[in-house]
Amino acid sequence: MSIEIKNQKNQSDEVVIHAKSLGVTFNPDFQKDDYKSHAIQFLKRKKKSSANKRKVWSLKDVDFTGYKGEVLGIIGSNGAGKTTLCKVLSGILEPDQGQLSVDGKVSALFSFGMGFRKELSGRENVYLNGMMLGIGKKQIQHFIDDIHEFSGLGSFMDQPMKYYSSGMKARLGFSVAAHLEPEILILDEALNTGDSEFSNKASEKIKELVSKAKMVILVTHSMPFAEKNCDRLIWLENGQVQEIGEPKTVVQHYKESMPSKPKKTKKTFELSETNIEIGEQDVITAKNVSVSYKLRKREFWALKDVSFNIKEGEIVGIIGHNGAGKSTLCKVLTKILEPEQGSMEIDGDTSALLGYGTGFNAQLSGADNIYLNGMLLGMPLEKVENNFQHIVDFSELGKKINRPVKEYSSGMKARLGFSIAATLQPDIFIIDEALSTGDMAFRQKATEKIQEMIHSAKAVLVVSHSMNFVETVCTRAIWFEQGQVMYDGKPSEAVSKYNESVKSKKQKTGNK
Repeated sequence: MSIEIKNQKNQSDEVVIHAKSLGVTFNPDFQKDDYKSHAIQFLKRKKKSSANKRKVWSLKDVDFTGYKGEVLGIIGSNGAGKTTLCKVLSGILEPDQGQLSVDGKVSALFSFGMGFRKELSGRENVYLNGMMLGIGKKQIQHFIDDIHEFSGLGSFMDQPMKYYSSGMKARLGFSVAAHLEPEILILDEALNTGDSEFSNKASEKIKELVSKAKMVILVTHSMPFAEKNCDRLIWLENGQVQEIGEPKTVVQHYKESMPSKPKKTKKTFELSETNIEIGEQDVITAKNVSVSYKLRKREFWALKDVSFNIKEGEIVGIIGHNGAGKSTLCKVLTKILEPEQGSMEIDGDTSALLGYGTGFNAQLSGADNIYLNGMLLGMPLEKVENNFQHIVDFSELGKKINRPVKEYSSGMKARLGFSIAATLQPDIFIIDEALSTGDMAFRQKATEKIQEMIHSAKAVLVVSHSMNFVETVCTRAIWFEQGQVMYDGKPSEAVSKYNESVKSKKQKTGNK
């Protein structure tokens, strides 16, 4: 009842956004003109199809009104039109039909790290991104210390962003957008890789923002986050509005729309607790592994004296705050980085999905990126061709597979990246925050696939900020903090100790 009263009151107040019959189309028969496109076409030995020369609607007849003082959430499956709507609201795209009225200046943060230059420091990127958002240098200077403190990046603020994990980019991106006094702030899947501590800080900041800004628009796949932080939700599906209303009700209806799972799915989901047999053979042996970065003012140890053994048949969750060393560990395991001290012995071929969309060519279609990424990951052309339809079907992108990746949302990239990498059937499969942007249905599907893979793979390592995922799916968890192993053992114990650490830090911060 309180939400309904609030919305009725808002309707008599200032209307900030009014959308009437909004529609956006694209032509799937796009022209590819870069050399990689021609190379892929040559490898595929297929001519361009003249089919599909028709308009496809990314958004169709979208109507809604946004009111001053509210946090308006947007939910829906990957590819539902959420990112397209955000681009229209922020002026990046012009609608092909309908009318849009926006009363105020829009600042939009699309995914984490978009617009960041990896060779520049975090501080330099604050100025770059602030000016891209239309903020003057003096105003950025006024808020730079607050942005630094809120991001929690410490000395990393003055280091090149090529050393940042995706979660660290998420922290800085949100901190920039939230501190530069936006009138209308759009956050499109920008917090999905943040750890629980930062997620809580962001929730409080969003409440503060809406008291100063005209409104906040929040795109998220986290239903608890949406229910906690939003006044109303818009549920989009296939480019159309399914429902607008009170968060709890909309979330319930959205969940009910998810495909029902057969009974065997539940059994598979409990696989980690009941059916996995851990072998005696070690497939990964880390002994005193250390990696340091030669930063501008000092030497920083991203990993320090890390030791562990992983046995055949294990699904190991890697948890910890942003910047704890998780992504660096994945790069060592995949031999992207060599340890400066210690040794890492791996028995088998390793395939890694490091973040969503890593290695995608934005100009190519999803179909062409299957060939490009498959071969980059070491898959022979014949195997790519034989598995092509399976990859498309598993990703559930349908006809969108023929669209350029630059038109994909981060969730669609996550679907495709996971589908390609999982098809490789590697000995050791590493997933680094790659499912953080997936929708509910695909995360469930990917979870089942991970558990299925353990029967053919020797081991699976999953970097995740989802404690529920780690406790439910993983047979073991390793908690990292400041490049060191804090706990290695039962997932429930690891999660409990990690959560206690987060709570303790929050209490200490609150007492200051």
